[in-house]
Amino acid sequence: MLGGSFWVALLRNTMSIGLMMAFFLMLDRPRCPMRKAIGCYVACGGSMIAGYSLWYLLETASFVRYSGLSSLLVVGVFCGLMSRDVLYLTLYKMGMAFYLLSLCVFCGVDVARWWYGGNMWVDILVRAACVVVILFFTWKKLRKQFLGGIDFLMEEMDMFSAMTLLVSIMIGTVVAYWPNLQGFSIFNMVRAFVTLFMAGVLQYAILHLYIHLGYEHYYQSEKELLEMNEKLLHGQMELMQESEKEAARIYHDVRHHMLLLQEYARKEEYGELMEYLTQYGADVENKKIAYICGNRAVNSILSAYAKKARGKGIHVKMDVKVREGLKIRDIDWVAILANIFENAIHGCEGSSLEKKEIGIYIAEKGEKVAIRFSNTNTKKVEFKKGLPKSDKGSGLGVGSIRKAASRYGGEAYFEAEEGRFVTEVVLYLPEEGDVAEAAVHLPGGEELRDRGGVHLPGEGA
Repeated sequence: MLGGSFWVALLRNTMSIGLMMAFFLMLDRPRCPMRKAIGCYVACGGSMIAGYSLWYLLETASFVRYSGLSSLLVVGVFCGLMSRDVLYLTLYKMGMAFYLLSLCVFCGVDVARWWYGGNMWVDILVRAACVVVILFFTWKKLRKQFLGGIDFLMEEMDMFSAMTLLVSIMIGTVVAYWPNLQGFSIFNMVRAFVTLFMAGVLQYAILHLYIHLGYEHYYQSEKELLEMNEKLLHGQMELMQESEKEAARIYHDVRHHMLLLQEYARKEEYGELMEYLTQYGADVENKKIAYICGNRAVNSILSAYAKKARGKGIHVKMDVKVREGLKIRDIDWVAILANIFENAIHGCEGSSLEKKEIGIYIAEKGEKVAIRFSNTNTKKVEFKKGLPKSDKGSGLGVGSIRKAASRYGGEAYFEAEEGRFVTEVVLYLPEEGDVAEAAVHLPGGEELRDRGGVHLPGEGA
């Protein structure tokens, strides 16, 4: 700390707290809308700046010793309350922010003391330049990379690894603030530089390691989706081949049908003629390819799995209203519908009830798609963090469902009711802006909103 008046301290505090808050907010997903979050950050940041500046005015010595470390706690508590990310990810971002603040302080103070005789305005200019460079780099590059990989970080990082990272950063950053190290010397400056450099390299390496691991798992899940899609396509090809064979058989039999009809008409046996036409019409109706909805991908997936379920003696009821042209990839429809349907079939197979059924409700309302599967299930289902635990492996299907839903700002919810297992998925399809407050109205006057709990009709199918 190179001293200065109250207004100089106010300027330094503005840069320091502004850097930490701005950096955290750029990498954060706040609980409230961004415009409101920015207002809260500005108001609280202004209060902190005023409080720290008064502390400097009233007790300069204690401010120099403890202001840096205390800012981590004060700013960290506020940012943590504003963030909707998990605790360990919040600690990670706060550690990064505090590390960058320490870097700015180190550069500003030591550059001013080494080359300019401790000139406080050089200190301020260097700090300001560092803040601008850090925030510019964060906004232009790091923000997109971090938010794009935040799901990977949440999946790969846990509390232990986050605390390990935070401790390593604190070891580096404490060098810039520890009271006994405030005296200037080449040894202290080199020690601070090496420690801060190693902490920064470690932090950057761990960030990329987690994101890289996340991408590997992502590509693995995409590979599984492609394999599932391939199986579904093979099933559809089998259905088409069966339809072609049936069409060939009908074409071959048309001549015989025509001869028999002519014979009934020639003998004026109209009662037998009508009975034969009725039987023939019923037979044709049974052979007709099922039409479920206007969306070809959804229609194909549900047709294939409905045939599989009925082959196992499971009754399937469907109420599907989805049009063609929705901005949802076919492979994501496969990830969601095929996985849910597959799990529903397994649930019915494991049920001890004689009557087994699957109820399906899918509807597009405004800029949302609501999906609800309900299947017979008498086995006890264990949940971990709101997700059902698979008794046949790692439960990758549930992860695929949630991952696909998250691409459209949606979520998946799982619930075990009396004798039934329910899976609910909400997909948001915005063209512009945020539509999170819109409601999807469902049959019976009920409606679907953000959860809390996604509320879908009790039986729906």
